[in-house]
Amino acid sequence: MIVKQPERTDWRLVWNLIKPYWVSEERWKARALLAAVVALALGMVYLDVQFNAWNRDFYNALENKDFQVFRAQLWRFSYLAFIYITVAIYQVYLTQSLEMRWRAWMTRQYLDEWMDNQVYYRIEQARSADNPDQRIAEDLSFLTSGSLSLSIGLLSSVVKLVSFIGILWGVSGPISFMLGAQSITIPGYMVWFAIAYAGIGSALVWWIGKPLVVQNFLQQRYEADFRFGLVRMREHAESVALYRGEQQERSQLAGRFEWIRHNWWSIMRTTKRLNMASNFYAQFAIIFPFLVGAPRYFSGAITLGGLMQISSAFGQVQESLSWFINAFTSLASWKASVNRLAGFHAAVTAARVQPRGISVERNNVGAILLDDVELRLPAGSSLTAPLSANIFAGQRILIAGPSGCGKSTLFRAIAGIWPHGAGTIEIPSEAKLLFLPQKSYLPIGSLRAAIAYPAAEEAYKDLAIRHYLALCSLSHLSDKLDESDNWSQRLSPGEQQRLAFVRVLLTRPQILFLDEATSALDPETEARVYDLVLQELPAAAVISIAHREVVAKYHQVRWQFVHETAGENQIHPASAPVRYTIQSTHINRSQTPQFLES
Repeated sequence: MIVKQPERTDWRLVWNLIKPYWVSEERWKARALLAAVVALALGMVYLDVQFNAWNRDFYNALENKDFQVFRAQLWRFSYLAFIYITVAIYQVYLTQSLEMRWRAWMTRQYLDEWMDNQVYYRIEQARSADNPDQRIAEDLSFLTSGSLSLSIGLLSSVVKLVSFIGILWGVSGPISFMLGAQSITIPGYMVWFAIAYAGIGSALVWWIGKPLVVQNFLQQRYEADFRFGLVRMREHAESVALYRGEQQERSQLAGRFEWIRHNWWSIMRTTKRLNMASNFYAQFAIIFPFLVGAPRYFSGAITLGGLMQISSAFGQVQESLSWFINAFTSLASWKASVNRLAGFHAAVTAARVQPRGISVERNNVGAILLDDVELRLPAGSSLTAPLSANIFAGQRILIAGPSGCGKSTLFRAIAGIWPHGAGTIEIPSEAKLLFLPQKSYLPIGSLRAAIAYPAAEEAYKDLAIRHYLALCSLSHLSDKLDESDNWSQRLSPGEQQRLAFVRVLLTRPQILFLDEATSALDPETEARVYDLVLQELPAAAVISIAHREVVAKYHQVRWQFVHETAGENQIHPASAPVRYTIQSTHINRSQTPQFLES
């Protein structure tokens, strides 16, 4: 399994991911919430400063055995603690509110971009981004929550550093020592010790934990691949059971999980080394200020309250300088998610601006016009010769040919989802087109919603639905319209195809494309649904792809895909040789499509 490693983060791309919400239509609410969260974070820093002063006064009262001051400091601690708890609660509450607002907005934006102009289809065809479901569901969540927590944490650390470094400088005082014959005095020596201590710890943690970024990136990808395999197994449970393919599926799932397990052990080893360094760093930081402050305390230069204030201020400065150490694991996970999201955003942007080789336009002619349409494979090689043709209302056209010759690809080109090729396709501006693939999509939900798709669930009356269910030999489903289920799993292939024809009769398109839409039906049922379509939609054009010759009697013209060297009544290539061309023959001489040689 070859996995593309994440590239180095381009912070301009990160800013492009973060910026849109803060300049959107919700910008004022978002900025107000952010300002409130920042104000509360700064308020907590101010309270930390008050607690630092309280430490000095409280321990001095203990040292002096001053009960009045001791009692006053207890009351002072009580109201400071109450305010601190209130501020902490509302900071978390407002931060979570902002996270969800931001995530909801970005989810809507990404869903719109992903769904717009069949971008999701192009990404799947190009394989330009893996697991888009995970990127929208999880990576957007990591982006919003991680960006807020890390940025607010960094801001608090900077403000706390500015607030306490002055306190620490003032209370720690100078330290003097002899270096050889020379006396050296370091003013505010505790500040320099804190900076050196945090600097060494940060460098060590970065060096040890650097592999976590790539490891977290890969872990998210492997987890998504494993979930996809499980979902696919569930969706195709019947086929797997009929093939007795459990062993093969188990082997594939076990292989995907092995990637998870292998990478997880790598994460564990890195995390173990990281925890050893960070825990040693954190534990030693508790006693470190006492070690370096003890000489001045025992010499009588500072009181016990002063020593406790030094310890508290040192802890705050050291914690502020250690933001990188404390946030490293979260930062690594956030960076991995941002890398994945940046890649997905780039894939979506590329798919949206992808140049279309086949132009699909609207006209007022009342017919589908194909002008020098050449189908190509994604790699660029030609699949068919350029062809020009007209499809008029009421025509019945049968498209036949060997598998892989481009029959379904022609349908995709007319639908506007196959950009690979050249030429122009014009579609009547007011015409309603409907494409029926061999296996129609049935969304999970009520049967009524599955039938009405892509229209709203309440688009059609129950009386009409039951009427067409009966005509399509599905009367046994009439009392199940309100049942919710995974209908693509519950119904047989034949029932699914008949249900698709119920959708056709309710939708009543002017142009109907059937891509082996009756392949799972017996000849009698197939004849019944074709007769029903021709009876109910007499003015509609019907274009069918089918391999069974019996279907030909419901059509007037045959478009036969043949190798370009076969046959004479065919559309000739305009330039270089191609694989297939179309040979036109009349099944019924009336309403023959007009072909133009390209």
